Amino acid sequence: MARSTDATRSVFGTMPDGQQVGAVTLDNGHGVTAKVIALGASLQALNAPDRDGKEANIVLGYASLQSYLDTPQYFGATVGRYANRIAKGRFRLDGRSYQVPVNDGLNSLHGGTRGFDKVLWTVTDVNKSADHASVTLRYVSPDGDMGYPGKLTATATYTLDVRGRLSIDYRATTDKPTIVNLSNHTYWNLAGEGSGTVMNQRLTIPAQTYLPVDATSIPTGKFTNVAGTVFDFRQAKPIGRDIRQGSEQQLLNGHGYDHNWVISRHASKTQRMVAHVEDPVSGRELTLSSAQPGLQFYSGNFLDGTSVGTGGKVYRQGDAFALEPQLFPDTPNHPDFGSARLAPGQTYRNLIVYQFSTIKAGGSSN
Repeated sequence: MARSTDATRSVFGTMPDGQQVGAVTLDNGHGVTAKVIALGASLQALNAPDRDGKEANIVLGYASLQSYLDTPQYFGATVGRYANRIAKGRFRLDGRSYQVPVNDGLNSLHGGTRGFDKVLWTVTDVNKSADHASVTLRYVSPDGDMGYPGKLTATATYTLDVRGRLSIDYRATTDKPTIVNLSNHTYWNLAGEGSGTVMNQRLTIPAQTYLPVDATSIPTGKFTNVAGTVFDFRQAKPIGRDIRQGSEQQLLNGHGYDHNWVISRHASKTQRMVAHVEDPVSGRELTLSSAQPGLQFYSGNFLDGTSVGTGGKVYRQGDAFALEPQLFPDTPNHPDFGSARLAPGQTYRNLIVYQFSTIKAGGSSN
């Protein structure tokens, strides 16, 4: 008889100011567990079985709080207020100019020097039922925080169900007009964290176009067709098949893949598949769905051997990938990209759903 779902509280560590960092482990009763920590509302570990039932942690993370503080790498983190890059940290909103911190060369990345990944969220709710277990975390970013206007109240609800689905439901409200773009920056290795390269894992992204970037990884504003380029993942192919094509300037700009694929020009009203990854060796597969218009795919280009993960192994370049459903990078500076504006009375939402399953040796899914 299968075990029921469970949600277990614990303490992951203590911040320098004495605040405890809460943790909640969600268990779906069928071999999938997810551990969420309050620092950065982050997914610290996720265990899932392979085709033979052997469980492994398939996300990159640290074993101790101190490592998250000493060498932050966005492992599993909630990123915001504005995920991805804003050119030179500048944008205009309702006729007024704003400056946010630059922390990625000339640009602002993932909210600035103290983005949502580096703050302590509050665990506000933990639930379990017959078919799912969940935890909700909350963070209130004051007006002017990192230069952004408006008090932003954000929540992140992680839910793990008996079908092997982990969802992250991001929501936010504001008391004055602002911009917001929240996403999750989990690094995945379907063979198991610390097991080595992900270059042979097969990726599908159902996108006809992508956004080329300049030398500082800011979109040029063009929408470029993926047909005939290294950015064509409409049919599954190994992540590393084309990654070392030295003649492709875009790969040189990003030191590999670090680009936004255009799932659609506007957000969808319903969830749809935005990526699928399978590991031929373990048989694990991941299907990602979202209603967001963009998907940032990052091939772990800057993992450089300075981080030792939960299993005691060093993470090196290409040892994981990130898939982040979101608005397009630098949207506030590109009217053609749509709008990142959130007004009082509106609720921002980004629901991200990860479905875990396995492929049998013959190729069919379980």
